Amino acid sequence: MSAVLQPSARMHPDEWAARLQLAACYRVFDLLGWTEMIYNHVTVRLPDSVTGGAKQFLINPFGLHYSEVTASNLLKIDIQGNKLDADNPWPVNPAGFTIHGAIHDHVDGAHCVMHTHTTAGVAVACTEGGLAQNNFYSAQLHDMVAYHDFEGITIHADEAPRLLASLGRKPLMILRNHGLLACGPTLPLTFVRLWTLQRACEIQMAQATLGKAIPVPEAVARKTTQDSFQFDARFGAGQDVFDALVRRVDRLDDSYKQ
Repeated sequence: MSAVLQPSARMHPDEWAARLQLAACYRVFDLLGWTEMIYNHVTVRLPDSVTGGAKQFLINPFGLHYSEVTASNLLKIDIQGNKLDADNPWPVNPAGFTIHGAIHDHVDGAHCVMHTHTTAGVAVACTEGGLAQNNFYSAQLHDMVAYHDFEGITIHADEAPRLLASLGRKPLMILRNHGLLACGPTLPLTFVRLWTLQRACEIQMAQATLGKAIPVPEAVARKTTQDSFQFDARFGAGQDVFDALVRRVDRLDDSYKQ
């Protein structure tokens, strides 16, 4: 394995730590097949220790596949999506930060925002009924999933208020006809929320070919969500799952640390 590169003297160590975690996340997404060519995004807000309270974020460079993202080539941007690191040659995807910027700016605790176009996620997003409460995974998401109607490619700022109204205080959203979205106070928790929603969509898509499903009663789903330890801080809130996947990435290719 290659050595972990250290931040330059002008970079705060907390920024380098955030870069390493986010770059690793892009490689985890690639490992799981959650890629969409050079599109879609995972964004994180840099801590106040780095920014002095200013809203600054890291996002993938537009034009790179997730397998090419590294800690050093991640873009630093402001809330409007403007590049803050002039020495980075890669551009920002203007459509990429429209959803993310609105959520980061207006949703308390939205440190991380993830958006995917997986086959299962888009398939469920295209159904009138949306996520079915009929399997082990969807039963862990009781009252956690919002919906937003499709308005086309998300490049228009005027959609942001409607999107935020749709999301409300829920950590997950199915963008109808479009894909999946998750947000959260940490990257690992956001990841495990999205992973659970993705698994629920995969099961639902597979089950649809088998006939009528057995519904999970609402009371059972509510209890299942309360009992789900993966979201609980006492059990890591996704950190242990994320760390395990990063170790797998490290065994295959740890170039994201550059």
